[in-house]
Amino acid sequence: MANEIFLNYDQAALDAEYDNRGKVEDFQNFLDDYVTLSAHARQTLACRLDVVYGDQAGERLDVFQPTARQNPGPILIYIHGGYWKSLSKKEHSFVALGLAPMGVTTLVIDYDLMPGVRMDELVRQCRNAVIWAYRNADRLAAEPEQIYVCGHSAGGHLTAMIAATDWPDAANLRSDTVKGCTGLSGLYDLEPIRLCFLNDDLAMSQAEAARNSPMSLMPNITPPLQAIVGSEEGAEYLRQSNGLAAAWSKGGHDTKAITITGLNHFSIARRLSEPDSDVTKIVLAQMGL
Repeated sequence: MANEIFLNYDQAALDAEYDNRGKVEDFQNFLDDYVTLSAHARQTLACRLDVVYGDQAGERLDVFQPTARQNPGPILIYIHGGYWKSLSKKEHSFVALGLAPMGVTTLVIDYDLMPGVRMDELVRQCRNAVIWAYRNADRLAAEPEQIYVCGHSAGGHLTAMIAATDWPDAANLRSDTVKGCTGLSGLYDLEPIRLCFLNDDLAMSQAEAARNSPMSLMPNITPPLQAIVGSEEGAEYLRQSNGLAAAWSKGGHDTKAITITGLNHFSIARRLSEPDSDVTKIVLAQMGL
């Protein structure tokens, strides 16, 4: 291919790989479902909205309490997607519909968006949400030793960066503060993001992309991480999940890629609104539920 800029992709082909709305014809139906289901979650589940977890404007989260649980149970922190530059927690309350009935305290978090802040700051804010959850678990009637993280798309990237965190160094917490992570259609190599149309807004430098690419990092310790991707994603998204699993497994970490037939970039996240869906069951199984 002429004018290759990444692997065997020219500019048009690379842009197409990361144009998720262009790849899914009825993407707007999924986004509309996110909004409708999220409104339903806030109306029907016990929740506290816009809880402050840090000093910056974006450091806010919504807490959804489990609908049936006798004893303190797990916390799941959910990180939304939107290519680090759009969407919010408000469109993603729906994930609690599949988790709260199973005894999970669900924290759906916001973070400041690029290009107003840099990627390093987004990572710091998401790590801060974990610290907040650990220190406030009693207040949530949840178990501080059962913190899990899940994120979709850009949120999958931020989830992997949490998995790569050295918690004793970052916050004087135990290295196993996070017990497990799940990325849904995650992004773990930011170099193609830097080279495609998305960087018109993100304005990432090569160094910024490199130090925030989980696939290129080799942490000393990570929690178990499962990178779930739908078979209807493009080749690059499949490479992202399989590449992270291969790289971190080679380093001795419990990391695996899971491909689910028939799911696309938007349907995979919506599955979390259903307690008995394939995606929700995988997330719950990691918690021992």
